[in-house]
Amino acid sequence: MSNSQSSACLIHASRLPCTPRTLKHDVLTTTMLHCGSRISKLCRSPVTPPFNFPRRLLIKFEFSSLFQAKGLNTYDEESDEFLPWLERKARTKISSMLSIGKSAYGRSLFASENIRTGDCILKVPYSVEITPDNLLPKIRAILSDKIGTVSKLAIILLVERKMGQSSGWAPYICCLPQHGEIHSTIFWSEYELNMICQSSVYQETVNQKAKIEKDFAAVVPALQQFPDLESITLQDFMCAYFSVTSRAWESTKGLSLIPFTDFMNHDGVSKSIVLFDDDKMFSEVIADRNYAPGEEVLINYGKFPNAMLLLDFGFTVPYNIHDQVQIQLSIPHDDNLREMKLELLQHLTPKIKDAVGFNCPEDTFIIKEVRSPRGKGKGLPQALRAFARLLCCNSSQELSDLAMEAAQIDGRLARRPLKDSRREFKAHKMLSSHITQLMQKYDTAIKSLPVNSPSMSNTFTLRRQMAHDLLTGELRVLKSASIWLNNYCAVLKSTSNCRSQWKNRI
Repeated sequence: MSNSQSSACLIHASRLPCTPRTLKHDVLTTTMLHCGSRISKLCRSPVTPPFNFPRRLLIKFEFSSLFQAKGLNTYDEESDEFLPWLERKARTKISSMLSIGKSAYGRSLFASENIRTGDCILKVPYSVEITPDNLLPKIRAILSDKIGTVSKLAIILLVERKMGQSSGWAPYICCLPQHGEIHSTIFWSEYELNMICQSSVYQETVNQKAKIEKDFAAVVPALQQFPDLESITLQDFMCAYFSVTSRAWESTKGLSLIPFTDFMNHDGVSKSIVLFDDDKMFSEVIADRNYAPGEEVLINYGKFPNAMLLLDFGFTVPYNIHDQVQIQLSIPHDDNLREMKLELLQHLTPKIKDAVGFNCPEDTFIIKEVRSPRGKGKGLPQALRAFARLLCCNSSQELSDLAMEAAQIDGRLARRPLKDSRREFKAHKMLSSHITQLMQKYDTAIKSLPVNSPSMSNTFTLRRQMAHDLLTGELRVLKSASIWLNNYCAVLKSTSNCRSQWKNRI
């Protein structure tokens, strides 16, 4: 399956962070569709549903199949007991069309019989979804009102894990990954993180860890009131926190962990639908295509760059067509027109936002791969090119002209090529030079990656490969932008030379 086929989905795959993802995969997104949302980036930017249906919520998922001919669906005794346990807990049938087995991805869901379009393949009552309501009253009573939902769900997982086999959720808790199995960058050592210091995910990781540490500090006073919980460490909390942010989903009912959905791996292209019924209190998955017995039911997460995959889920895709790079430009402090330029930017340029949730300053821009080296430069944001044009202005009159032009069109500053082709050339040449410098830094970082050796641990070898996937993908994006900018500058230079020759002849 091609990565280009990826699109939005809203739930998480079985033990996804602890499985090396160097196979063929689709990439993912946490965009919200009709009131439902994945919350992998919730701890950075909370999601608020845009609609409010009084009775039903419609959430789109992505599914596909992988045939048994690949040697999948081997028997797994431990997994075989999971569905009966869940149905006993729910006191209802969860699914008669799905079974749990093992695939190349780990525990997985397979069609156990012929499935037709429109069949309900999975129905999970709200009563067996882990929600903040499951928090023990004695703990809830002493928790600060400032404790967020993610932290509350993390505490529930920690409490249930402490209970061991006596926990009513033991079969589910034991499926969640442990510290050594998770490869999100928040669990990387300082040495490992330094491998990716050139990427924006490095600072995002630092920010993420700081937030989790702050949240842990807020719950410690409550945990210390209970002898069985006071031994919980920051590392324990981080693991539980990660399990929530990488697996939970959001609806008008709030956040919840749905045990059975953790066995769905990601890949697929065909759409299915989940209905959340406020009266019957259950979630349904409805197939939108036929499935043959033995086909694996997979989820497509959508369009995520490796930076997001690595931070939020702990894996990378070797050639991720959705990779992107953050670059930062600033107005020099010794620029005589600095104040005027800053004022124009503040009033006429919209704030820059990263589509996948990373927090970007206003002078930070997101570059995606430029597919056509001689096209319109799709992938290079117009705001970035406008910023470069602004930087190259040398007089207040030029700035005033830009402001007047913006006011006459859509209010956006410097979105049209500068009338003076030499100034337009200078602006884009500056961008090209900046990107070339970044490319050199990325190239150095890739060459500096430790050479694989038998003495390396499996964990470090895997994380080194992830760092390589991340850096090479972002370097590829920069190279595509550089090629387009150089071609654009060549055209401008050629046009300027032709005009000069024409004037000389006249």
